[in-house]
Amino acid sequence: MHRTLVVDGLRTHFLEAGAGEPVVLLHGGEFGASAEIGWEETIAALARRYHVFAPDMLGFGESAKVVDFTDGRGLRIRHIARFCALLGIESAYFVGNSMGAVNLLADTTADHPVLPVRAMATICGGGRIRAGEHMQALYDFDATLPAMRRIVTALFASPAYPADEDYVRRRFDSATAPGAWEAIAAARFRRPDSPPPGPGDRPFERIRVPTLVVEGGADKLLPPGWAAELAARIPDARSAVVDGAGHCPQLERPEAVNALLLDFLDRQSRPAPAPG
Repeated sequence: MHRTLVVDGLRTHFLEAGAGEPVVLLHGGEFGASAEIGWEETIAALARRYHVFAPDMLGFGESAKVVDFTDGRGLRIRHIARFCALLGIESAYFVGNSMGAVNLLADTTADHPVLPVRAMATICGGGRIRAGEHMQALYDFDATLPAMRRIVTALFASPAYPADEDYVRRRFDSATAPGAWEAIAAARFRRPDSPPPGPGDRPFERIRVPTLVVEGGADKLLPPGWAAELAARIPDARSAVVDGAGHCPQLERPEAVNALLLDFLDRQSRPAPAPG
């Protein structure tokens, strides 16, 4: 179900489905991303057991097109925290892909986390993006169809996605909606002395919630093995590799990812066994 909520004066569109314990899905940050595009193969599967909320983060989808050159990530994290508070979500499972995953890691390693994270799964967000043509495709979008096709090529292992004209056009239309390019491009601007984008060398040992780190086995953007390395630094974390999937395995291999997520979430929602 499509819903709209005004959060601190900002229109916030989200998808809602199912019943039970809340699960919040945070989509990626590429041009053309949205909750619907990023989680269309995930929402129904999780909603059979959980109450799923998938918001369009600020600047994306049908949410407010806000430009912030100084703290775009912090703004989006605080916005999701307020979104949860207004919906009465005091504790939730979170799942993030790419930028959504990095935002989760940024908050859970911060001095004062604001998101009500009970457990989290991070999908293809947490490793250092490799320089090259695919990284450049994410940054050099000039609002043309060929540039969007390069983004789609970077995101998926299978060549079927960039060859699908309807799919490329769908993401292109999302990326060129009024205000979308400006809002998303703003996040790419950095001060000359600021660190490169990505999770950085955060104090991952601070994370105190169960964590699943998911890697796409054929991800063109992140180096092989990053998920295991990251999980080793997080207490109570485990990693998994989805073979044959790129940077959006929840779209490219949804059956495998949905099984991983449901197994992980079900383990957290079961009561702990009694001692002895």
